[in-house]
Amino acid sequence: MKILVSVDIEGVAGVTHVEQVRPGNPEYERARAWMTAEADAAIRGAFDGGATEVWVNDSHGGFRNLLLDRMDERAFMVTGKPRYLGMVAGVEGCDAVFLIGYHAGAGHEGVLAHTINSAAFRCVTVNGEELNEAGLYGALAAELGTPVALMSGDDVFIAETQARFPGAIAVQTKRAKGQSTCVSLSPAQSCREIRAAAARAMAAAPSLQARRMSGSVMHCELRTQTPGQADLFCQWPELRREDATALSFDAPTMEAVIRVLNCLSAMSFMLR
Repeated sequence: MKILVSVDIEGVAGVTHVEQVRPGNPEYERARAWMTAEADAAIRGAFDGGATEVWVNDSHGGFRNLLLDRMDERAFMVTGKPRYLGMVAGVEGCDAVFLIGYHAGAGHEGVLAHTINSAAFRCVTVNGEELNEAGLYGALAAELGTPVALMSGDDVFIAETQARFPGAIAVQTKRAKGQSTCVSLSPAQSCREIRAAAARAMAAAPSLQARRMSGSVMHCELRTQTPGQADLFCQWPELRREDATALSFDAPTMEAVIRVLNCLSAMSFMLR
């Protein structure tokens, strides 16, 4: 079985402040080591459970966070950007996806909660369902026939996400007490639990069904943080302005939705 491990940082045990997720300071260097350790735990757990091939997707920020020389040498690493499939690049041909270190969506109470771009996106809805990053990328993986078998992050993330992926195993790395406050497992304990859960997820994976988004067209509604961002994004001719901070667009697939969202996220840096 081939597994893709997609690894973000905000849901990693011990991570609770924005300085820990932004390169250029000692706190980030410590947090990226914790992120790497949780990725490695998922890799080893997948192999413990019978995986024959594991790919790891560095899925935070510039996609160059994982310390590759600290991870199981049997794994293949997907690093750098841009990528058409973003946080699940490498999913083609995989039997299951593990979402490690994920977080709650924009506007929710979880630790460092956001959706794709905290400075630009206030809410993302597709075909009437508000989706966080796990929901978006899980739907993209499902479009390619791959179910989510494992997820880890804080309690708010798990509560808002688990119903989307029936049968997936969840590991709670911390309990959110605010945007920048939590009660966390130790990094070592979190890694032990992720490794054990990854092995169990391997046994469950063959029975899981990939949940595709319903509808022949993907209708995406996006609310921005400021009217200026909506002004900028609606320079794209296919986007429709709904009100001061809301816009919408249609796309044929979830892949196309995510590619548009990632392009808009990149455009938003013009206004910083």
